[in-house]
Amino acid sequence: MLTLADLIEALTGVRPDGTDLVLTEACIDSRQAIPGSLFVAMKGERVDGHDYVTEAFRRGASVAIIERPVKTAHLVVDLRSGPPAGALPAAPFCLMVSDTLKALQQAAGFWRSKMNVRVVGITGSVGKSTTKELVAQVLRERYCTLKNQGNLNNEIGLPLTLLRLTEGHQRAVLEMGFYVPGEIKFLCDLARPVVGVVTNVGTVHALRAGSQEVIARGKAELVEALPPDGVAILNRDDPWVAAMAEKTRARVFFYGLDPEADLWADEVESLGLEGIRFKLHYGHEALHMRAPLIGRHSVHTVLRAAAVGLAEGLAWAEISAALHGGQAQLRLVASHTESGALILDDTYNASPESTLAALNLLADLDGRKVAVLGDMLELGPYEQQGHEMVGARAAEVADEVVAVGERGKMIAEAALTAGKPVAAVSWFETTQQAAEYLQRHLKDGDVVLVKGSRGMRMEQIVAALEVPA
Repeated sequence: MLTLADLIEALTGVRPDGTDLVLTEACIDSRQAIPGSLFVAMKGERVDGHDYVTEAFRRGASVAIIERPVKTAHLVVDLRSGPPAGALPAAPFCLMVSDTLKALQQAAGFWRSKMNVRVVGITGSVGKSTTKELVAQVLRERYCTLKNQGNLNNEIGLPLTLLRLTEGHQRAVLEMGFYVPGEIKFLCDLARPVVGVVTNVGTVHALRAGSQEVIARGKAELVEALPPDGVAILNRDDPWVAAMAEKTRARVFFYGLDPEADLWADEVESLGLEGIRFKLHYGHEALHMRAPLIGRHSVHTVLRAAAVGLAEGLAWAEISAALHGGQAQLRLVASHTESGALILDDTYNASPESTLAALNLLADLDGRKVAVLGDMLELGPYEQQGHEMVGARAAEVADEVVAVGERGKMIAEAALTAGKPVAAVSWFETTQQAAEYLQRHLKDGDVVLVKGSRGMRMEQIVAALEVPA
């Protein structure tokens, strides 16, 4: 595990003598500090971690990294001009640096370089987190495997994950988020992946990135960073991703529904909330399989996980065992209302691509179907097209469309244009209004999909409707 000596060597280039204090884990939230942990005080827009150093120490943190003076009775060791001159004080104490974020990243890169671990990097517009979970599930059939917790996939979260590596880990599965060009390259410089998985290139984050072309270039930074003996696992069904084969030095492994792919699937059948059934093809082999993932689109998640398993030397028996078991379905959660309606809670986030996939799942289920859809944010120039596409598909799939939010108007209008009767389309400005309407109108046998971007807080609708556990 990371020690204080490792940390100081990472930050100063000089390893101090006489300290073998183990730092149990790193955190940026004082509420997550545990005995022996490293607390990194980050300056956020609304919260400054420097105000919580004392709280982190109270919870057991041994060391805090700071970049400005803090109100604490504990000693401060200044590393801004080099390694400490004398002996280090007894824990807890603070280490003063010029920039706490850079210090966190520097420590993570240093620690990664000392670990003999193969890293699998995963990026894409939709499906990163579920892919990460299932890939880790597959690799754990043979290897001691670390993965990002939750969605710790950015310039802060990924370094925190790297600092959790130990000498016992053989594989690490790291989700890599993208907002602006250069971000994934930076994460790859820290993580040094040898296997890269790209799920797809959609329109999510187009507001910040600028266009789908820019998003594709940003995602391609992962495969560009792979070494010549690495493996780039690419979605042949997505033209943006398939084209990335020209941008990597690594061996390319295609997956998809296209028979020209290295690993492909057909006979895909949705079993509703019971999962999916399909046939996998690899070389001269064909395997009938079933997985507890919801929706036909989930077959791509299975293909990615199986491809990583093959790349890392697992046998089909190991891959199959992992795919049949476990709980990799992350996002969509089923619950019920007091009236007996089934709620499909897919409120984690939304893009046109993921919302269309959720609507396709809704189409596979029995009952009166209600699509409750909120604004999809950060679509930039694709905003109108994305919402209209979703509204048109909702009109085909759902018996009733309930749209929420300013952009939700476009969903409602597109549903009407597609031929949905006025009585079957509703629009509400707020989630509270939508929840009140649904509380009055849902009944036993209804199947209700609730989806929208995080900023819409669509989970408030689910909370208002579902029966408390």
